Amino acid sequence: MQVLKKILVSIAMAASMAAVSSSAFAAEGDAKVKAAAENAIIKIEEAVSIVEKGGDKAEVIKAINDARQIQKDFRYEVTERQREKANTKLKVARDAFESGDFQPAEAKLREALASYQEMKAIYDSNHK
Repeated sequence: MQVLKKILVSIAMAASMAAVSSSAFAAEGDAKVKAAAENAIIKIEEAVSIVEKGGDKAEVIKAINDARQIQKDFRYEVTERQREKANTKLKVARDAFESGDFQPAEAKLREALASYQEMKAIYDSNHK
């Protein structure tokens, strides 16, 4: 009987530790996803601002590249396909800036920004 009690206590302790640690991991994951969404939007807004001010195209391309790297951590199942499409818009915008087609590039950049803002709003509404 003593052995059975020890086994049950051990199982209960292991289960409670697993429940606590999975909650901690979920909270950490949510924070990482939210930060990625916010930082990607900030970088895209930075790129738009540089374009509006007539800044150097290398700075715009760097901001776009930074946004594309950051957005990789913005993984949310509901918006995954939209994230992929927005990333493609960033790539098209970067390529257009590199080739000197500034107006279509700026338009794609603004489309990507709107898409990321929409995705973040969806994420935030589901993670209150």
